[in-house]
Amino acid sequence: MAKVCPLFSSSKGNSTYIGAQGGGILVDVGVSAKKLVSALNEKGVDIDSIKGVFITHSHTDHISGLQTLTKHHNIPIFASEKTFAELIRCNRLPAGATINIENCTTAADMEISRFFTSHDSPGSCGYTVTLPNGEKVAVCTDLGYVSDEVRNAITGCKTVVLESNHDISMLNSGPYPIELKMRISSKLGHLSNTACASELSALLKSGTTRFILAHLSEENNRPEIAKTAAVGALISNGFIENEDYLLTVAAPCGNKIISI
Repeated sequence: MAKVCPLFSSSKGNSTYIGAQGGGILVDVGVSAKKLVSALNEKGVDIDSIKGVFITHSHTDHISGLQTLTKHHNIPIFASEKTFAELIRCNRLPAGATINIENCTTAADMEISRFFTSHDSPGSCGYTVTLPNGEKVAVCTDLGYVSDEVRNAITGCKTVVLESNHDISMLNSGPYPIELKMRISSKLGHLSNTACASELSALLKSGTTRFILAHLSEENNRPEIAKTAAVGALISNGFIENEDYLLTVAAPCGNKIISI
């Protein structure tokens, strides 16, 4: 049985585990290597079973533990060519790191494919993971809007980890400087609860049965607000939670492993 777990999910750090019988992978390493290894151990996952680290983009909350983790555990790193260029520029790669820029690859008996996202980081992307049984999981955060490329990539995935970053009203009325508010709400920023919710019904119709809302802002969102937006959009299209689909809101840390 395959498993998925957003180990960490917030503007302070992000990392998602996806595993099957052949081992597992991590999407992003946005916390210290020590915290990440500890979180995996708590869930019964040995760091030596991790067969690859897949980086979505080079912002600190997605790569802060990358150098130490991959240096001490010799885990290959996968990212887009532009993201690797940023990692090299910022000296975020360990000496002798095994790197891979292919758009589609295999790790831990799973096929992983990259799709590009709209975000203010060169080469920003998400990933779809095809499990040994043929079912697919998508990890898609840090995007200003859902482009056709993104929508095509995540359509048909059984499980979708999708950004639900901010409540628009909270962002607009909050303490952030206007420049930061504009960045977050732009097409190179982050997906709002409303934008996330608007995608869910079509995904469900395409075969998605589990949604994991991720990368919630701790300043401009609340789990109950994000969930209300998502469930409300699905109700309006005739779908019932726990009958037609399952929905989880990822906490900043301490999430349970979900069997899929």
